Amino acid sequence: MRKAPIVLLVLSLFTFLPAPATAAALPGGKAYFVVSRGSFKEGTANWTRLSDYTFTADGKVRANTYLWQQSKPVARQGTGLTPNGSCATKSLTPEKPLVRACEVLTAGGFTGAPNEANTGNYRIDGDQLHITWNVPGWNEQWAIITSPDDKLARLDFRSNALATIGYGYGSNTPLNVRRQMSSVRAHPGVLPQDSQGWEGGAPHTSPPSELTPGDHITCTITSWCLTYLQPHATNSCTSGCKSTSTDRSIQYYIARISNNDRRDTRWHWCSCLTDVGEKDEFCYARNSHVKPMLQILDDDARFRGWVGVEASFDYRNDRTKDMFGTFRLSDFR
Repeated sequence: MRKAPIVLLVLSLFTFLPAPATAAALPGGKAYFVVSRGSFKEGTANWTRLSDYTFTADGKVRANTYLWQQSKPVARQGTGLTPNGSCATKSLTPEKPLVRACEVLTAGGFTGAPNEANTGNYRIDGDQLHITWNVPGWNEQWAIITSPDDKLARLDFRSNALATIGYGYGSNTPLNVRRQMSSVRAHPGVLPQDSQGWEGGAPHTSPPSELTPGDHITCTITSWCLTYLQPHATNSCTSGCKSTSTDRSIQYYIARISNNDRRDTRWHWCSCLTDVGEKDEFCYARNSHVKPMLQILDDDARFRGWVGVEASFDYRNDRTKDMFGTFRLSDFR
């Protein structure tokens, strides 16, 4: 009978011991995210960022980022990839509608390593993700939305101390895993696009649009290129084209940047812009649209679209003619 109080005392000590620390919940249960952000305001101090985020259970987050700023313009650069005759033509009057065999261009710097790295802390309140970066005063908030099959998490932009818009998607598929263009083209249906940007001196929200992977042609010489010639784009191809030009098609290219990560790029331009100079051009390299992108993959590593940015600097260095944007092309929105 004398030992009972000792047992009770031991039990009491365990009762009042502090509970062990618990690991932080991952956003939507996912560790790896691809994210696009942009700051679009009046004036010419705009920027875009294309990042991957890695969250860990100790409440930490790391971002590797490609940054483009109007204050530091960079020229378009070649990817080293020119589509061959299986998906492109060297003729201005091809027998079948094909894009021109031009080296695919992207935003300057995107073929190299990220030019910005940040770390921070995160916490989750209900369905809200809060991130505080190591940059003084920079924090951001997102709503976390999980897909019906729980294979993909979406981040809906709520606020950011520096950015005005953003899109994000995450899963537990590592960031060094990607899908080849054959899988991209096989994606069923359309990928709706949401986009905000800056053009003509002011921010704007683009009207709804979409991309249909199945409309594209796979280049058989390689597994990392898709092309599409959109005919008769009369609403888009007007400004800058000769009034006498009857070709209102758009040349579209999607190309892989690296086989070791999620980087792709999209390049497009109006065909009629190649005959407005002193002499005709075959490939248009002036104010074409260069759009770096990162693939969205779900937990099963299925292709679900892209997040991306536009960083098209005016070739004459007129900052009011730059074209900037932040967008998503995804079947989960």
